[in-house]
Amino acid sequence: MSDQKDFQPSTLVIHSNRVYESQSNSILFPIHQTATYIHESVGVTKGYGYSRGANPTVNALEQAIAAVEGTTTALCFRSGMAAITTLCMGLLKAGDHVVLSDVIYGGTSRLFHQVIGNFGIEYSSVDTSNLEEVEQAIRPNTRLMFVETPANPNLRLSDVKALAEIAHSHENLLLAVDNTFLTPLLQNCLNLGADISMLSTTKYIDGHNATIGGSLATHNEAIIERLRLVRKTIGTIQAPMDSWLALQGIKTLPARLALHCSNATQIANWLEKQPQVEHVYYPGLDSFPQKALAEKQQKGFGGMLAFELHASTEDTLNFINALKLATCAESLGSVETLITHPATASHCDLTPEVRAKLGISDRLIRLSVGLEAPQDLIADFEQAFAAVFGAKA
Repeated sequence: MSDQKDFQPSTLVIHSNRVYESQSNSILFPIHQTATYIHESVGVTKGYGYSRGANPTVNALEQAIAAVEGTTTALCFRSGMAAITTLCMGLLKAGDHVVLSDVIYGGTSRLFHQVIGNFGIEYSSVDTSNLEEVEQAIRPNTRLMFVETPANPNLRLSDVKALAEIAHSHENLLLAVDNTFLTPLLQNCLNLGADISMLSTTKYIDGHNATIGGSLATHNEAIIERLRLVRKTIGTIQAPMDSWLALQGIKTLPARLALHCSNATQIANWLEKQPQVEHVYYPGLDSFPQKALAEKQQKGFGGMLAFELHASTEDTLNFINALKLATCAESLGSVETLITHPATASHCDLTPEVRAKLGISDRLIRLSVGLEAPQDLIADFEQAFAAVFGAKA
């Protein structure tokens, strides 16, 4: 729509891809579950030839994501990891070097440590919250800085604007940010200077644990076309059904994010007062050392938090197992509250020594706060504390 740029986010996510199917005028964009498309004559198509390259339903989701990213184009992939893999294959070659956040999603770490390195691409894991350390890690062959902020799982922040300035002071160095924890509605990385924004759409974009997907967005059309070519070649495009479901999820993204933030703030404040809790990591708390940075570059504190108990590893696991409402499951960003133990789940591939160095202790618990009533979640935590420690919080 021509006046789309003037819409507020809650309007954008509903109307940014408002294209009706011509036969029936269905209000929901249809699922184009097809492998191939009819040529009207030799070499003449309606813009689609084969669904490994492009699909109308996938394209509709790409339009919606581009709208919230503030770009003209975005690309969708079969998973967040497929998006990162395509990014690396599209922009890097043997001999190139990557500066990588040291505290980062375990799958991203595994990709670089066990896969990408086999293709002659070098990388350095760096504390990207430390600008001096980042500058020292850059080499003449550094081509990509890949940063996750807030970091998974301990919420450590990196200054996107400052990192962009560092990257752009070097020739041919791009900054890509995994913005899964916040989405562009709470932290617009491209506006802060990043070259590429990556999302695991599995999380807050979908919001209902229904799909697996990922996206990449950039203002650089040459990068988009390169990634489009690589995606078509290696077959990492998102499936039509997953795109259609994510299209329904994104329509409620602003409303869900507001409630995620509100609920997480209440839970974080409550946890911080409990005698069984040693430390809470949440950017909205005054005790969070980088709260000022969160207030500077974020529009909200998000729905993710982490905490450690005054307890042994065994009792930490017993506490998680004692929960009845909060669900022990991998993933995040859904309407259900999900709780995980990073040391045995997302970051299990790291050695205990590396996890300890990164602040991912065996007592660290990650919580994705959902949309349940906070008082019900608190009651669940209280009964779990009572079950494990023998006293109500």
